[in-house]
Amino acid sequence: MAQIDRRAFIGGSVAALAGVGATGCTTLSASSSEPRTPRGNRIAVATYSFWRFKEGLKMPIEKCIDEAARMGFDAVDILLRQIDGEENVDNAYLQKLKRHALINGLDLCSLSTHQGFVLPDEAKRQENIDKTIKQIKVAYRLGVPIVRLNTGRWGTTRSFDDLMANRGIEPVLPGYTEEDGFKWVIDSIEKCLPKAEECGVILGLENHWGLARTPEGLLRIVNAINSPWLRVLLDTGNFLEDPYGKLEMCAPQTVFMQAKTYYGGGLWYTLDLDYDRIARIMKKHNYQGYVSLEFEGNEDWRTAVPKGLALLRRAFA
Repeated sequence: MAQIDRRAFIGGSVAALAGVGATGCTTLSASSSEPRTPRGNRIAVATYSFWRFKEGLKMPIEKCIDEAARMGFDAVDILLRQIDGEENVDNAYLQKLKRHALINGLDLCSLSTHQGFVLPDEAKRQENIDKTIKQIKVAYRLGVPIVRLNTGRWGTTRSFDDLMANRGIEPVLPGYTEEDGFKWVIDSIEKCLPKAEECGVILGLENHWGLARTPEGLLRIVNAINSPWLRVLLDTGNFLEDPYGKLEMCAPQTVFMQAKTYYGGGLWYTLDLDYDRIARIMKKHNYQGYVSLEFEGNEDWRTAVPKGLALLRRAFA
């Protein structure tokens, strides 16, 4: 009986709190006018954080899952390039990964992929469309709800190191315009959407260089396509100047966030990001989704990744 009374007391207390929205203790759901009890964002870790494309550090996804569980993360954001044979990955292996995550109490929350549609050659664009459709199927088999999507870039800056030295800016391919690029990207993504909808996998377009390097370019594509199956995947470290206003521009359409940290100095650059401020921006726009740590520094991941987790837990609590 004491247990029933205690539950009744708790239920009554929750109901009472729901009625005091003026205190700031509740928020309104994006889909209804009913108050929503605030909760912290779930914190994931990108498997990229353990590798960072550093020589000799490529880690099996199973090991990343083990480390994420040991450190106390809620979920894992898989970098597809970290899976050997990514183009024709075996379904039995994907099911083992899904099982391994479940046993470790972790969600598989995102699949970060690579493709490019800023290509004059229609056949090459179709190759990347076909590749993306394959990636959507991989996400479906893993039970992953979102695929990270890139626009691709012009390719006039051959070296990624040079691209970073130029702050992500590169010249348009001679003989073409940015308008051509936007048309290619929009048309290509539209051809991927039927499979995304069929599989229940959202395409999350990232501010990842190319035509999505700016919030204006990113939102131009998302708004032109205007589909519930294409939304923004927001990377906090890819707006290199004055990031906070740009992050806020994208926040209303963001369904997934990747949060960069740079302990030990960044691999290409270092940003001093104020995650308390970023968390306030996202909460202002009622962002309820995952926050996925992407460690991109030179410190050993064994010390840097737990520090990033603690930082994000505090900010997004």
